[in-house]
Amino acid sequence: MTAANREQVRPVAWPVLRTFWMLHRSIYRLTGGRLGLQQPERGAKFGMLRLHTVGRRSGNSRLAMVGYFEDGPNLVTLAMNGWGKGEPAWWLNLQANPAATVELADGSREVRARAASGTERERLWETFDDYPGWGSDLGALAAHRPGETAIVVLEPNAGSDR
Repeated sequence: MTAANREQVRPVAWPVLRTFWMLHRSIYRLTGGRLGLQQPERGAKFGMLRLHTVGRRSGNSRLAMVGYFEDGPNLVTLAMNGWGKGEPAWWLNLQANPAATVELADGSREVRARAASGTERERLWETFDDYPGWGSDLGALAAHRPGETAIVVLEPNAGSDR
């Protein structure tokens, strides 16, 4: 990654991104969940899921809409917070309590979160390119963050229907 490439590929402005997120959640609520979640399609688009976590400080239920793709029985996403400097709250919540529920276009399931590492992380990082929509150059976007962007693996809980 060159400094010039990093400057050419810029994250979406925070106010624009925040507005998009608010609209996305509103569409989901207003349509009773008929719109807003989608299955990933390799080569075409990433999926969208609704993630239920427990607040690490409050203990209250928290919701986030995140992009994902499937890796066998696992769901994979990036803890990127719109490529901003801070970690997304949902990832901080999962680090404190990795148990969560995800709502998908075809139903919900109980999952347990963990960060990918080593060769698994490298393999999953490359797989993001197979699901357009994350950004034109993930490496350049990730370079805007102060540290490594976690790749979050959501594994089905034992006894879950998937």
